[in-house]
Amino acid sequence: MLRTISSKIRKEFTIGSRGTLPGIVAIALIVLVRLSGALQLIEWVTFDSFLRLRPSEPIDERIVIVGIDEADIQRIRNYPIPDREIAKLLRKLQKYQPRVIGLDIVKDLPVEPGNAELVATFKDIKNLIVVEKILPDFIKPPPDLPSEKIGFIDYLSDDDGKVRRAILGIKRPENDKKYAFSLPLRLAETYLKAEGIEVSNGIRDREAMRFGSTELPRFLPYSGGYAGADDFGVQLLLNYRNGRKRFRTLSLQNINDIEADKGNPNGLRDTFGDRIVLIGITAPSIKDFVNTSAISNLEPPGKIYGVEFHAHVASQIVSAVLDGRPVLKTWSQGWEYLWIVAWGVLAIYLGRLTQSPLKNLVYVAAASLGLVGISYAFIVGGWWIPAAPALLVLVINGAILNTFYQYDRFLRFQIELRQHTIERTFVIIHNGPLQTLANILRHVQDQDLEPNQLLEELKNLNWEIREVGEYLKLEALDRNESLRLGSGLILDLKLPIRDLLYEVYSHTLQRNFPSFKTLKVKAYSFEPIEEQYLSLEQKRELCQFLEEALCNVGKHAKNLTRLSAIGKQNKGWYSLSIKDNGSSICSSYEGRGTKQCLNLAKKLKGKFKRTCLGEKGTLCELTWPITETNWNFASIKRNFTTKILKGRS
Repeated sequence: MLRTISSKIRKEFTIGSRGTLPGIVAIALIVLVRLSGALQLIEWVTFDSFLRLRPSEPIDERIVIVGIDEADIQRIRNYPIPDREIAKLLRKLQKYQPRVIGLDIVKDLPVEPGNAELVATFKDIKNLIVVEKILPDFIKPPPDLPSEKIGFIDYLSDDDGKVRRAILGIKRPENDKKYAFSLPLRLAETYLKAEGIEVSNGIRDREAMRFGSTELPRFLPYSGGYAGADDFGVQLLLNYRNGRKRFRTLSLQNINDIEADKGNPNGLRDTFGDRIVLIGITAPSIKDFVNTSAISNLEPPGKIYGVEFHAHVASQIVSAVLDGRPVLKTWSQGWEYLWIVAWGVLAIYLGRLTQSPLKNLVYVAAASLGLVGISYAFIVGGWWIPAAPALLVLVINGAILNTFYQYDRFLRFQIELRQHTIERTFVIIHNGPLQTLANILRHVQDQDLEPNQLLEELKNLNWEIREVGEYLKLEALDRNESLRLGSGLILDLKLPIRDLLYEVYSHTLQRNFPSFKTLKVKAYSFEPIEEQYLSLEQKRELCQFLEEALCNVGKHAKNLTRLSAIGKQNKGWYSLSIKDNGSSICSSYEGRGTKQCLNLAKKLKGKFKRTCLGEKGTLCELTWPITETNWNFASIKRNFTTKILKGRS
């Protein structure tokens, strides 16, 4: 029992290792390549594509952009924009009571005329946020303003030039004990403070930022598709708003036109009142662009103005706190790599499950679509999960490696099929012409044949050899479900096994072997076996076993008078035994026939024995369990063989 179980385990491991071990190696390589950062670009592109394909979102009405465009610069006839024009715009906007104003224009140096007016305006407007630049070079903010009215405008680009994260806060270069905060964070902080929501440290992550119950997930070196990224300060993955129009944008001329419209006295108050107003440059000639592929329908393609970038960051924070809009989160590394390994293992399982390479490709394609759909749904829900590496390992293990595995499996089966054909051919020749030849040689050795009788025997041998050749040709062409006995009789293997064994027994005893001439008592009994327990191939081999055993008796059992062939069932086992009372030389030598019998016993998961009964003869017995397992295995093998032969034809 233990030996059988051990044999099954070894066999399963040997079969599985050819398809499983390369798959495990592929999974390990993908994990190592991802850890090294070599898959970052693929993951970033996938991430951007998912964000771009999300459903369009409505305009964020809480934010208004005042963009100074090319027409405004031509009208003013000066760039940089003079301080007087900026001061005039700020005081005009302040009249309409926005909740906070952000000036995304660096004002470290005066631009006359009007610098004194602008300095006074900065001091008078309490809800104004002005800007500074910290990275890589420091550009000072306007002087004499408190830190809460200053925000930096720096951002980080990834190696492909795209911006996927925002810096919310960093330590100040001149004093690392103080923190500087970004323009979008200052805008969101001021806006939400009017709602009674203030910024504080996170609960799950003390270094993260939290507004009320909404904690902004902090970007880490291995967040999402990143590998060893610089996570200095407090950074946030960007969940850009998607749609043709993300924010209401007005130029200076638009504001003047609305203000001049006497039929709409509340136009600007409705536009700016109680909102976040961002002022910046939207003239293409100034080239204040941020690169991104995460937003669809951009003009120019793949670019947004810097002022719109800050609007996206501020909108993300405010919308997350007030509307519950998803903030992009990522799994821990452990869950991410478990996810990748799981898809790799699924691909290996699909390869083992399917026998056909075409079916396997269909299953892998379906699994790939499922993976893409799941990953897209997660992005819409605010989770960035590793789609690209999981898809890569699924395709490699499911399609590429499995194709090689199936090809290797096909070659191995071809070898087994050829070996099986050789063995069957030998059995047919061994039980037919070789038995006749052995009988002729014995007569020649004993010198008891007349020349004319010897000639007749040789003619019969010649006929048998030619007939075997013709039979093998026919069998190779049409794969008939038949068996040719050494006597020349062809049996239909679809008949019940009991009938087949009887035909083998009766026709073999009619062959011209010397020991059969003294035989007086013939006994046989073959109990039936239900059809589901034997395949046609097993029937063939059982008939050949019986024929081989009877031929051996006919050649070697001298003074034979009694011969029995019994097939019976007992407690789930079936035994087929051939017993004679002739005298023969007992030997431990295993000839070809004995090896064939041992091989058959192994296939049937049974036992074979040949026992010398001294002067009373020999017992040759094959015993095997009657189970559907044997039949199922043989049936699968036969079906696979048929598919291969059809494919070759």
